[in-house]
Amino acid sequence: MNYVLHLLIMIGIYLILSYGLNLVVGFGGLLSLCHAVFYGIGAYTGTLLMIKAGLPFLPAIFLGMVITGLFALIVGLPALRFRGDSFVLVTLGFQMIVFTILYNWIDLTRGPYGIPGIPRPVIAGVEVTELYQYFILVSLFLVVIVAILFVVCRSPFGLALKALRDDEMAAEGLGKSPVHLFLYAFVISGMVASLAGGLYATYVTYIDPTSFTLDESIFLLAILLVGGTGNMIGPLVGTVFMILLPEALRFLGLPDTVAPNVRQMIYGLTLITLMFLRPQGIAGEFKLR
Repeated sequence: MNYVLHLLIMIGIYLILSYGLNLVVGFGGLLSLCHAVFYGIGAYTGTLLMIKAGLPFLPAIFLGMVITGLFALIVGLPALRFRGDSFVLVTLGFQMIVFTILYNWIDLTRGPYGIPGIPRPVIAGVEVTELYQYFILVSLFLVVIVAILFVVCRSPFGLALKALRDDEMAAEGLGKSPVHLFLYAFVISGMVASLAGGLYATYVTYIDPTSFTLDESIFLLAILLVGGTGNMIGPLVGTVFMILLPEALRFLGLPDTVAPNVRQMIYGLTLITLMFLRPQGIAGEFKLR
């Protein structure tokens, strides 16, 4: 039962991540390679605020979201004046810069040694220590995030964002500002990733920079490529598939040295097959160009 709860908790955290990224990729049509560092900034800021500043769980998490949103704003202002490959390269550069800082600023982040002993969440005087309690906590946050993003994506803002994605010049002709709309989406996406980072840090009670690498950003993009983008179903399908696949390989009895390579091969074959047969993903409505 504990194993199942652990999987459900990780699926919940990655659902929060993928729904946040879907706002930029699926509804905005922009490929971002820095989502993992927003995830990491949220994990580190929440952790440091709890350990060094003594803040309770909820204020630390929400303040971490605000700080991450500011980082997204600072990066987004120049980055969103570019499109296509140039935007991807700017986000890639931000990913590499922040990872390098996390890895080398030992006085603050402890670098490769990581930060152990992260406090468990305490809400209304109750410490969340059991797996079922953490599953409930993650589920509540997930429901709130999905509800908010559902409303956002069907609001005039969300419809304008999709219009820019489909035909930017036509949308501009109707008075829509691409930079402002994309910037709002980018900041919201970063703040959602920050929430997932705070939840992850307090769940595993240990973080180090290797959890927030470029590989993680690519993995999050792969979730959307497999499941699909531009709606609320695609991230769910992609997350469940990508999280459960390596667990399914455990039952094949593969050696530990072989299983990771087999997993990567299956991921690659899945992506190649989908690009040929269904470029918009299993349940997506928008085909990434």
